[in-house]
Amino acid sequence: MSETDYYKILGVDKTAADDDIKKAYRKLAMKYHPDHAKGDKAAEEKFKQISEAYAVLSDKEKRQQYDTFGSAGFQQRYSREDIFKGFDFEDILRGFGLGGEGFSSRQKGGRGGRGGTRFSFEGGSPFGNFSAHQAPIKGSDLVYELPITLQEVMTGASKQIRFQHGTQSENLTVKIPKGMTSGKKLRIAGKGEAGPYGGPPGDLYITTQLIEDPMFSVKGHDLHIKRSIKLTESLLGVTLSIPTVDEKQLSLKVPPGVKHKTQMRLSGNGLPRMNEETRGDLYVQIDVQTPRHLTKEQRELIEQLAKSGL
Repeated sequence: MSETDYYKILGVDKTAADDDIKKAYRKLAMKYHPDHAKGDKAAEEKFKQISEAYAVLSDKEKRQQYDTFGSAGFQQRYSREDIFKGFDFEDILRGFGLGGEGFSSRQKGGRGGRGGTRFSFEGGSPFGNFSAHQAPIKGSDLVYELPITLQEVMTGASKQIRFQHGTQSENLTVKIPKGMTSGKKLRIAGKGEAGPYGGPPGDLYITTQLIEDPMFSVKGHDLHIKRSIKLTESLLGVTLSIPTVDEKQLSLKVPPGVKHKTQMRLSGNGLPRMNEETRGDLYVQIDVQTPRHLTKEQRELIEQLAKSGL
């Protein structure tokens, strides 16, 4: 769901005072008002945007909710009907000297008394019947964050979710495809908020959030795991058994002389890529253990190695 920055739309800072917000809206309303736009559809759309921004930021409670939860969280809590509830735009525009008579409760043909095209602000909202051919306004989209495990990313999963839209709760079975890592989205059409004034409902977007795994860390579709070896194993080489996320055991031959924190790759043993047949890689970090304390026998052996030039 796209983010809506109401402050940016009005061109004010987040710390702007109420008077500054009102002045910014008046300036933009004068510029994009339909009487001035003369049928410019882009200007009409801009006028809707600044009116919505003003309706939110000029209301103390709505502004606090917007600042607290951000654009996405705010839109989950407020439909466009809620945003414009209690706002009399005719009165506001008349106060700006913009001719509120051009905005009536019913669509009227022809020209307004001031030579401007008449538009209807039904219900006090510029989204009611903005023009005779205005398309229905789609409801707000919802976003649901779903926690999943690495094993579910590997195989895919069917998950039961319960979400709120409007005043109703709904249960839904969601099929998560394999490879759906954090940041990916699924769109479920028509499960968002109801559209204002009879418009179509928005959509529901499912995003996944990987649950932290005790063994593997994740970077994109690559998996990372750490394995410790002894100092002698780093000098002589060793073969390690490495577990995978799909419960296999792979043999990794560590060569003699390996350095501390060396990354070794097991190609194609990471997470699957969504809608593809390929997988990421599994990286094994080799941590060489250096003993803090030596026994007398170990010290004597090390001293002999030192004398030999090692």
